[in-house]
Amino acid sequence: MSGLRWWVLALGSAMAIAGCASVPTARTDAAASAIDDPSLSPSPTSEAAERAKGLTRSPSDPTERPLGSSETAEETVTEDYDPWEPFNTAVFSFNRKVDRYALKPVAKAWDKIVPDPVERSLKRAFDNLSMPRRLVNNLFQLKLKGAGQELARFGLNTTLGVAGLFDVAKVFGLEASEADTGQTLGRYGVGPGPYLVLPFLPPLTARDGIGFAVDAALDPFTYVIFPVAALAGTAVGKRVDERALNLDLYENVEESTVDLYSAVRNGYLQRRQKMIDDSRPEVRR
Repeated sequence: MSGLRWWVLALGSAMAIAGCASVPTARTDAAASAIDDPSLSPSPTSEAAERAKGLTRSPSDPTERPLGSSETAEETVTEDYDPWEPFNTAVFSFNRKVDRYALKPVAKAWDKIVPDPVERSLKRAFDNLSMPRRLVNNLFQLKLKGAGQELARFGLNTTLGVAGLFDVAKVFGLEASEADTGQTLGRYGVGPGPYLVLPFLPPLTARDGIGFAVDAALDPFTYVIFPVAALAGTAVGKRVDERALNLDLYENVEESTVDLYSAVRNGYLQRRQKMIDDSRPEVRR
């Protein structure tokens, strides 16, 4: 494994010591804020930006409890546990500047040069290469059907889809999952730990930092001849392509949100909690 991978893994371990073993959870009757915004880091997603434009939860009575049982995961969300907020806000501001003065101009130039269908094909190819992460975590979460679908998707899209440039599997009703290591850890009871913002990275918690390191180790580009160069090139290409696909959407989100840091943090924590709840069979029933 490359030196960069060991550094990321060490970072994840340090964050685990900092407090991912447990974190308070509480019910909320507040409306959910925006999900991760592109301005947080140079690696946003279009799905997250769309949700940031107005996703809300229905209020509930804070005194209400389920009859005959303890509170279920469906009725809880992670508190905004942010003990490192001064550090996080400083890095958040730095990441926004990187996005504004580096990533966004490059993405605009890329958008003018490369047609939208080509941009989308490149995104599908990157997603296809992420199959090992999704496969392994589906297996750890005991989602055998999801694991089978990932294998089938990879086979179809790599061959008939020309190395993943075309999502042939979707025609057959085979959708990609969102399984990752942070979600798997959460499924088995590992708490999120403190919220954390790091330079050039998407939003994280201590638990998701460990998951990020493990997922990186599952990336096939880690094991090519020049892993660091391959990783850097792939990451930059993916970020630019995603940013170019959603220039207007990201700008609208940023302009319409008053407290962008809080919106990104709250939305990220709530989205991750929902993903973990969905991975638990007792919650899905």
